[in-house]
Order: sequence, then structure tokens, then C-alpha cells
Amino acid sequence: MSQPVLTAQDLMAWNEKTSTNWQQLLTAHPELLIVPCDIAGTKTIGELLQHIVAVELRYAERLADLPVSDYANVPFNSVGAIYATHDRAKAIFQQLLDAADIDWDQPLEFMTRSMGPARSNRKTILFHALLHGIRHYAQLATMVRQQGVKPEWLMDYLAMNMERA
Repeated sequence: MSQPVLTAQDLMAWNEKTSTNWQQLLTAHPELLIVPCDIAGTKTIGELLQHIVAVELRYAERLADLPVSDYANVPFNSVGAIYATHDRAKAIFQQLLDAADIDWDQPLEFMTRSMGPARSNRKTILFHALLHGIRHYAQLATMVRQQGVKPEWLMDYLAMNMERA
């Protein structure tokens, strides 16, 4: 009997479902973008969202051997601009996953913003990029509830295939 496998496509789907739900909530409550926030060295929720999508985009670009976008140029002034960056990253990730010739075990050297130069394999970088936002969205959920806005969806991975009896 084989063990169950969680694939990159599975995580892409969870990341996308999570991002879509947040985009819809933030579109309904754009005032949340200016709420003070200190997660990941940010000053506002808008900056936290910039951090989430900038990490996605910059790692996607690295994995695709593209020039890496300047973090400071990733917009966070509107929900539309934030999620346009997410969509760019998602498209790159999908192209990478559709490619047949990528060696996911290949090491890749890169520069991090907080720890300087680093090296890891492409697979680890991909999974980090897909899970990074999930962690911060969980932190964000607490912040928006404190502002009186309650996300109305189950954020756990369980929601991906759960049916209610």
C-alpha cells in the first residue's frame, strides 16, 4: 500500500483558494489595508499582503531563472494591485509545474532579504513559496477579527475536500 502524497498542484490549489477568499474579503473591506500591523516587519496589513505576494513572485522568478523583482516595487496600495502580483506569481509557478525538464532537486543560490545569501533545492523553494502565504494569512485572520471583520470560510486544508453531512 502506498502512502498518500500531497503534490505541488494540491498546494497550488490551496494557496489559490486561500488567496481568492482573502481577495474577496479585502475587496469588501479595503479599509483593512491601512490597519497597523507588525507581522514580518510590516507597518500595515497592506504591507503584510505585499510581503506575502512579493515572496511568491520573487521565488517564482528565481525558480524560473527570471530577473527577480525589486521588493520595494511590489505594490500594496490596493487590493487589485496586490492580487495582480499574486496572479503573476501563480502563472509562473504553473508554467514551472507544467514543464517536463525541471530538476527539482537542483540546488539554487539566492539572496534573502533577512538572512543574506542562501542555497536550497528547487523543490524546497517551491514548497516554501506555496506555504509561506498560508502561514501569514492565518496571522492575518486574527488581526481582521480584532477589527470586527470575520472571515466566513474554513481556512484549514481540510476544507479542500470536505463535505458536510
